Amino acid sequence: MVNIRELDPSASALDYFGSELRRARESAGLKQAQLGSCIFCTGSLIGQIETAKKVPTRDFAERADAALGTDGLFSRLVGLVLRSQLPYWFQPYAEMEARATYISTFQAQVMYGLLQTPAYARALLEAGWADKVDDQVAARLERQRVLVREKPPLVWVILDEAVLHRPFGSRETMRDQLSHLLNLRGKRQVRVQVLPFSAGQHPATAGSFTVMRFERDPDTTYSENYDSGYTTANPDIVRDCSHRYDHLQAAALSVEDSAVLIARVREERYAEQPDPDRSTVA
Repeated sequence: MVNIRELDPSASALDYFGSELRRARESAGLKQAQLGSCIFCTGSLIGQIETAKKVPTRDFAERADAALGTDGLFSRLVGLVLRSQLPYWFQPYAEMEARATYISTFQAQVMYGLLQTPAYARALLEAGWADKVDDQVAARLERQRVLVREKPPLVWVILDEAVLHRPFGSRETMRDQLSHLLNLRGKRQVRVQVLPFSAGQHPATAGSFTVMRFERDPDTTYSENYDSGYTTANPDIVRDCSHRYDHLQAAALSVEDSAVLIARVREERYAEQPDPDRSTVA
């Protein structure tokens, strides 16, 4: 039975996407199952997305555009849909992050969101008891598209060494995450430094924070606790955070030495384990 639930397109980005998908499908004279066959999914999934019960992926949006000839409509909308799946208090930061030209961040506990692998992001979200983990992972990966846009921001990340040692997910998850950091060395717009344990005391004992710069808007800082974020463009606070970041950069290992440490931790803590010798008999 075809689901004909009526939507209010203005209710949310997800409702708008669903209503536009239904409108485009009906204009093309296709039933849900027929469109599903065109884009390699079930008619049931089409119905769930049209009724805002399921969040579309970027891959789904791109295939829908190709099948319905909608000139990138759904590919443009899906970014808004996925961003809307982020915690409500985090969404304003995600919008600023997408517009920033320079991002400098210090992360004391976990890997910076723009650098997380899918498996690490999933493990982190599950550890934090997140709802709708699949949608949250998709939203986090959508944020990372800022790194491949035509003019990506310069992203400078300082990780406390604890981030490398604190495991989220399996040994393979952490090994792949640290390998991903090492692979980022080929990207000119991403720089990663590690603040080693040997650095001792430092001026960011209050925790992680981010400073963002924009083409036209004032510099802004961002920090958060477990259920809220704090953003301000107060010049005094921005200046203070920038000075603290300068001190962290000076105390951190160089980009090259940081890569050496990351590689060493990967091999010493997360190297593949050999299979047990099963040839031995009792």
